[in-house]
Amino acid sequence: MARRGRGRDISGVVIVDKPQGISSNDAVQRANRLFGARKVGHTGALDPLATGVLPLCFGEATKFSQYLLSSDKKYWTRLQLGVATDSGDSDGQVLSTRPVEGVDEARIEDALRFFRGEIDQVPSMFSAIKHQGQPLYKLARQGISVEREARRVNIFSNELVALNGDQLELEIHCSKGTYVRTIAEELGELLGCGAHVIALRRRAAGPYDESDLVTFEELEAAREKGSLDSFLQPVSSTVRGWPEVMLTDNTAYYLKQGQPVIVPQAPTSGWVRLAEILDDESSRFIGVGEILDDGRVAPRRLVS
Repeated sequence: MARRGRGRDISGVVIVDKPQGISSNDAVQRANRLFGARKVGHTGALDPLATGVLPLCFGEATKFSQYLLSSDKKYWTRLQLGVATDSGDSDGQVLSTRPVEGVDEARIEDALRFFRGEIDQVPSMFSAIKHQGQPLYKLARQGISVEREARRVNIFSNELVALNGDQLELEIHCSKGTYVRTIAEELGELLGCGAHVIALRRRAAGPYDESDLVTFEELEAAREKGSLDSFLQPVSSTVRGWPEVMLTDNTAYYLKQGQPVIVPQAPTSGWVRLAEILDDESSRFIGVGEILDDGRVAPRRLVS
């Protein structure tokens, strides 16, 4: 979600360590009170309960936020066994309590097998998915429940890292659109006791991880020192890790006109980041492209 307004014409990405208790939109507004940018948006909401990696895109970087939205995510979570809530997390109302009996590491490991690989997952009624223009969580708060279609997601890994009494901790690497709270609810039912999320931290989103994080306190201190913009990562970081295609100025000219171009030694398929070779032999990121069936590189999203 991007917001436009009057302000500074800056571009880049700031990887905020979202604190618990605020929404992702609250985080966007808090950050932009510091940066005062014309255009800013986040790249995938975190629930108020959740903390961790929240990339905020400014200016030209908002053009590439879709690639972060569709990227893989990594989470750490702590579940409370024996208690089920309507939202699947500790912000919800308790629906039931059951004894936690015979739940050991072996039984949990056996149950986790059902939450690995490609699975169909029904989104929570407390998710931000919209139904007829209304976010589901707003309907849920009105006591309204609607039918939701299952979505195919991919759980690349789902590992038990700790079991302490009636609480367990998981580390999850998953595709976009995966709901950790739904995993918690369904795992709790498999274990016969119910469960809900009591802590959730996003540890990675696409190319960004916890090593990229900056807190709001650090941003506020940097603003006082006049060094706030030093926390802006380049627009190109949104596709960090993609294969790079280097373009001569002549080839770049035609590509900027929207024309597919032939680039020697380019990859034979997939998406690529595009860089123009400058006169001093350095390079400049100009956007992303896709390799066509005939081997040409087609522009898909370019910086202004």
